[in-house]
This record gives sequence, C-alpha cells and structure tokens, in this order.
Amino acid sequence: MFLLGSALLEVSARKTLNRLHRTHGVPAQEAARQVPAVSAALDQHAAAVRDILELGVENSAAVPGSVLLAGYARGLLEHCGRESLCVPHDHDSWADADWLHLRLAGVCLLATEKA
Repeated sequence: MFLLGSALLEVSARKTLNRLHRTHGVPAQEAARQVPAVSAALDQHAAAVRDILELGVENSAAVPGSVLLAGYARGLLEHCGRESLCVPHDHDSWADADWLHLRLAGVCLLATEKA
C-alpha cells in the first residue's frame, strides 16, 4: 500500500510541477535568455531552494525530488494566500517580477535540472 501512496504522491507532484513549468518556468527561462538579470535571479532562487530542501528538510535524500519541489511550491502559495497568480507576461515584466514569481520559477529550474 505504501508503494501506491508513494506513486500517487509523485504523480500529484509531477502535475503541480508541469503546471508551474507552463506558467512560470517556460516564460521565465525565455526572459532569462533575453535579460541577464533575470537569468541571475533565477540561478540565485534555484540555489536557495536547493539549499533549503537539501539542508533544511530532514531525510530529504529519501524523498523524490519532484515531491520535495512540488511541496515547497505549494507551501509558498499557501503561505502567501494565493491560489492563482498574475504571472509576468513579457521579458520586461520578468525583470521586475516579485520574489514569489522568481522563487516559483527557480523551483521550475531545479525540477528541469533534476529531470
């Protein structure tokens, strides 16, 4: 039974990360190719998320990376009280994006690297 629960967690995590990748990952990475500051911000946010999950989550090595990343992203959205987000729509908007959008895009960058 535990294996089924684990598989369901991974499927749910992949759904969350795929949705986030469409809304934040792809647009932010496109902006990063045009605006170096966005690229630097994404790298910093991805590194911070990696450190938080590797160093701040007990037994994180035993949990699939997708589950950790999706849980972190969901936690951010819950903490901020945001179910839906107004996502930056162009390169210039990503250059002025707020912390939450950049952090979610950083989660996507990490998910892409771990895939």
